[in-house]
Amino acid sequence: MSDADSALDLAVVIVTWNNAAVILPALQSLTADLETTDLRHTIWLVDSASSDATVGLARAHYPQVKLLVCERNVGFGAANNRALRRLGFGGGANSDTPAAVYLLNPDTLAQPGSTQRLYNTLMSNPQLGLVGARLSYADGSFQHSAFRFPGLRQIFCDLYPVPDRLLDGRFNGRYPRWQYAAAAAFAIDFPLGATMMFKRAAIGQSGGFDEAFFMYCEEVDWAWRLHKLGWRIACEPRAHVIHLGGQSTGQAAPSSFAHLWRSRLLLFDKHLPGWKRHVAHRLIRHGLRRKLRELDDADLADACREIIELAQR
Repeated sequence: MSDADSALDLAVVIVTWNNAAVILPALQSLTADLETTDLRHTIWLVDSASSDATVGLARAHYPQVKLLVCERNVGFGAANNRALRRLGFGGGANSDTPAAVYLLNPDTLAQPGSTQRLYNTLMSNPQLGLVGARLSYADGSFQHSAFRFPGLRQIFCDLYPVPDRLLDGRFNGRYPRWQYAAAAAFAIDFPLGATMMFKRAAIGQSGGFDEAFFMYCEEVDWAWRLHKLGWRIACEPRAHVIHLGGQSTGQAAPSSFAHLWRSRLLLFDKHLPGWKRHVAHRLIRHGLRRKLRELDDADLADACREIIELAQR
């Protein structure tokens, strides 16, 4: 089935976990933006066992949104995969399999025209498999929306003293700000996971998220696999989305820290050549031991020790 044969142009998938504070503004901005388009669309909300009012609010205010409620917190990638399977990916495309899938964080506010612009850019180039939006913070300030694949330099930036001038540039995997100000999409390694629009053929060829990543780096891994398959990835700065940031992951700092570094170790082990994996493990162990000497948070110290042990394997 070609992209043009689908009954749906676009499915939007939002994964939530205790996002009652932000889900209604997210859905309001998204639905308002979609109403200005000619896209045949559907919206899915996958809730990962929230203990707050997230599901009730979505059900009461947006009954048109399709709900999938998980029995436990299965993680970001696995929750998105549940929606992808319902849409026909991994089990044979059907009339409900859309031409594109837009994975959108619940802590986002879609700005007018952003969804249509992402879709048009994605479909205008047969080599493009994934496109992300330009992001800003709630106060309008700049937010990096796209990155180069991480390696040894990023470990230095996260765990070792590095001059501030290097943190916002290429050394730390950032793209120059002037590219975001240009009126044209630009090639990237991967977008921030807050906004990711995939072409159906790219999902079909690469599969969904690797569910070994519970939280963090799952979008990096998927983008890396797409690149290896020959797909191109872009950031579309003319599509603007406000990203509040940290509305779920900030709820449990030591746990989030442990998830982050578990996922980074897994990412490096999957994608870096052998010598770089070895050096990465050594840098992480040494950097976290340095961090331990400065910590007075017992839970965070325990998380550091756990990652040090994992990096010794």
